[in-house]
Amino acid sequence: MEQSKKTIAICCSASFYKQALEVQEQLRTRGFRVLVPNTANTMKRTGDFKVEHYKTWYKNPADYKRKAKLMRQHFKKVIEADAILVLNYRKKGMEGYVGGNGLMEMAIAFHYKKPIYVLNPVSESSPLYEEILGMGPVFLKGNLNTI
Repeated sequence: MEQSKKTIAICCSASFYKQALEVQEQLRTRGFRVLVPNTANTMKRTGDFKVEHYKTWYKNPADYKRKAKLMRQHFKKVIEADAILVLNYRKKGMEGYVGGNGLMEMAIAFHYKKPIYVLNPVSESSPLYEEILGMGPVFLKGNLNTI
């Protein structure tokens, strides 16, 4: 992808937001504009990366409205971006974990015909494997320099 101020939206599990901020810096040094989820920026500002402190809807179902707002905010970033980068590390015993939100963000990028980059291979045991491959992503095999 040509680097002249292209915009990339990073998509990933909230468990990977610390890595998302690191990748954001790496891509910025290469000239990209990089969008991350709002909660990742909040975590950076507060220094608190404990996901359970932010997912308050588990204890208070009324907070699902907040989750919906956060999802919509990031969907807008996916639409604004020239491409998305899915950060998928090991989680829940699965290599290359992509969760529900990540899949939804990929689907939006797919619908808008944007390039979808996935950092690591996705495990064939993932229940989302077929859908992920069906969107034709570019697997970077851990190498961000191939963007």
